[in-house]
Amino acid sequence: MALKHIEEYRDAEIAKKLIHKIKTISRRPIRLMEVCGTHTVSIFRSGIRSVLPETIALLSGPGCPVCVTDQNEIDAFIELSRIDDVIVTTFGDLMRVPGTISSLEKERAEGRDIRVVYSTFDALEVAQKNPDKKVVFLGVGFETTAPTIAASILQAARLKVDNYAVISAHKLVPPALETLMSLEDVNIDGFILPGHVSVIIGLDAYRPFFEKYKTPCVVAGFEPADILQAISMLTEMIETGNPGLENAYPRAVTDEGNPKARQILRDIFEPADACWRAIGTIPLSGLKIRDEFAVHDAQKQFDIQVPDAKIPSGCACGEILIGKKIPPACKLFRKVCTPMDPVGPCMVSTEGTCAAYYKYHT
Repeated sequence: MALKHIEEYRDAEIAKKLIHKIKTISRRPIRLMEVCGTHTVSIFRSGIRSVLPETIALLSGPGCPVCVTDQNEIDAFIELSRIDDVIVTTFGDLMRVPGTISSLEKERAEGRDIRVVYSTFDALEVAQKNPDKKVVFLGVGFETTAPTIAASILQAARLKVDNYAVISAHKLVPPALETLMSLEDVNIDGFILPGHVSVIIGLDAYRPFFEKYKTPCVVAGFEPADILQAISMLTEMIETGNPGLENAYPRAVTDEGNPKARQILRDIFEPADACWRAIGTIPLSGLKIRDEFAVHDAQKQFDIQVPDAKIPSGCACGEILIGKKIPPACKLFRKVCTPMDPVGPCMVSTEGTCAAYYKYHT
């Protein structure tokens, strides 16, 4: 995909100038990781990789919510759907994620009551219309979606809709960054930080991580010019040896983030250890529902036991999520694993790296 493709975007002239600057200042090989799956898709769709100098490598990180959801959690969702008098509600991108022996899509085809909703309040409405059933929403995502799920729990408590519950499999971004820096064979020179998450948590949420590791970090928006601006800033920091934590998305992100959203997260959730696909357990990187809202906590309402999950043989989703591999290096990619018949979650989600490679990479 050539530079002319960027002409289609509204900030084409800005993009051209940024590309020129990047090529001018880039001298040595660097590896930058975009943490957000939306960034991954935007980078592919706009052809950014094709216009960067060979010295700059872009790695896709664990920023796809569905992709980082642990296999055991997927299996637990499936087991939950098999319980009598339970209606499972979920966003659509979870439906086709393969579990160890099934998927939510297959379970629905077998007659389980699994419903795709467009908001958590749609799920709450399902509970209100089915008082004789237990309605469970599958809470997957980062700090971006967690506040809306927290709001639905708060509303259910206010309305005394006691048959509405959430299974919380949320993940937090800053603890994952620390873990990425400690993994062997994962060499990251700088991070393109997620814009959506940063709208909620603010730039200051990354400050402890930056002060500890002094790794260049830039929050970016999702237009090609936004991403190129972040790459330019990171390249300059690395080349000059002057690392920083910067905000290249000031039209949406502030230092403090969204105080109301952060408050409702604190009211409903508390930090907890969480297991990430391929990475393992990261201390205090998840959110669990506070005890005072236990009636709305599916993990407390149901005793769901699943055996240790088995990752499909040959699937490299785990290594792709942490930047050790790119999809073409997976022996299943395009051969056995395709969007129509996915083996791993990275091929399922629209934000998955494998799905982006399959659609845009030639």
